[in-house]
Amino acid sequence: MPRRFNTAGPCRPDWHYMIPAERRLPEAPGLVEQLAYFVVHAPRQTGKTTAIRALAQELTASGRYAALYVSCEVGEAAGDDFGEAQRAILANLRLGASLSLPEELQPPPFPEAPDSLLLGTALSAWAGACPRPLVLFLDEIDALRGQSLISVLRQLRSGFPNRPGAFPASIILCGLRDVRDYKAASGGDADRLGTASPFNIKLKSLRLGDFDRDEVEELYKQHTADTGQPFTEQALARAFELTAGQPWLVNALAREVIEEMGIPVSEPITIDHVEAAKERLIYARVTHLDSLVARLHEPRIRRVLEPVLAGTLTSGDSYQDDVQYARDLGLLTPSNPVRVANPIYNEVIARVLAGDAELQVQAEPRSFVLPDGRLDFDRLLREFATFWREHGEVLTAGLSYHEVAPQLVLMAFLHRVVNGGGFVDREYGVGRGRIDLLVRWPYSEAGQRRWQRQAMELKVWREGEKDPLPKGLAQLDEYLERLSLDEGVLVVFDRRREAGDADSRTRFEQAQAPSGRKVTVLRA
Repeated sequence: MPRRFNTAGPCRPDWHYMIPAERRLPEAPGLVEQLAYFVVHAPRQTGKTTAIRALAQELTASGRYAALYVSCEVGEAAGDDFGEAQRAILANLRLGASLSLPEELQPPPFPEAPDSLLLGTALSAWAGACPRPLVLFLDEIDALRGQSLISVLRQLRSGFPNRPGAFPASIILCGLRDVRDYKAASGGDADRLGTASPFNIKLKSLRLGDFDRDEVEELYKQHTADTGQPFTEQALARAFELTAGQPWLVNALAREVIEEMGIPVSEPITIDHVEAAKERLIYARVTHLDSLVARLHEPRIRRVLEPVLAGTLTSGDSYQDDVQYARDLGLLTPSNPVRVANPIYNEVIARVLAGDAELQVQAEPRSFVLPDGRLDFDRLLREFATFWREHGEVLTAGLSYHEVAPQLVLMAFLHRVVNGGGFVDREYGVGRGRIDLLVRWPYSEAGQRRWQRQAMELKVWREGEKDPLPKGLAQLDEYLERLSLDEGVLVVFDRRREAGDADSRTRFEQAQAPSGRKVTVLRA
């Protein structure tokens, strides 16, 4: 069976193109050597399960340990019934051991024990009978809830001093979040676990990172080595730019091009193929992207994302915890400044949040295409102004991200008109005070493909603030300089009470940026 790019379940090197699993967690073997209990966490579909399963196999194959991967997800349905949750986990443990460990390393019959001690008693019996130190990778630990999670963590803490002779030498808790959020899963009260940390015996937390640029190239070139089909340098660069190395997205883009779009192996994979694959993935709202979308209306996520989209500053007692939670989910980059993790997530978030408004846009996209194939951008702006006068206030009132609602309405209009044949690139982040948009539209000239580029900056005039026009012109000037463009559009949404209704305040003006560049100003 030929290898392929994998987007579902753990990778196998004989079935899938993959980065060697041992390189993803280089610190883990040393921590096991120290008999450490530690945490491995990563957003979903980043290769965590692949990496820890491979590590368990390598540790056992070394002849020094009996290492086993066990998923705790089977205990999720038990809820607060901690006895039933532990029985499910132990049954899964025994099944996994029978499939992956030699008979002499498999667990003995588990002794009878009260429900509150089922797991600890079983692990103690196995550690005492096993000729090698036990190493357990407990995956999906944060699938457990309430009393079940509390019971499991307390038993691990209780057995910790007895390692390695009478308890596993090393236990690795693996999940979506770092251990600090387990107390929320236990019911939201940190005191319920009787300690500031529900797993205060951990030595370290490891976060599985995204691929770097070289790893994306290495992965894609495995396909080239197997089939002879190359990725152009532009395609490789664009794939990394769009995904920022997020492993599922990296694999999904390539899989979309090769398997779904069916580009023949005799043709190189180009940047245009990658762009088309990105649009197809976003439009299809595949499972990975849908799982992120489901989080957007959680209060913790909204408190973080709304100022990111609006470009405003924010603070609060829970803000740092909320940011870390969003990072653990993979929505934000792991380091400052606070920003969305990659351009594909940027696009998905904007399209989803603007989705209700886009349903109200009746404009026909092809009517904006000029005879020479260019986009009639002036008409697009005029049509949006008319749409805003008629529907802007109603639509902004109905959007849940109220702070950024006007910008979302404009993006909804652009989605409807542009995304059928072109692209809208976005830049936003906390404290930027603006959203920058770049509309890219392909057309042909003298038999050559060209790109029409139109830059826009979106700002909001809020209550008690000065007119943002001067600052907006300077910021847009910098954006145009970076893009090597001579003109652009500045949209100022006036949200002051004294500004009047949308019909009376919506108008066009002409202005100059500090460098002398021509700027069309839309006040709305």
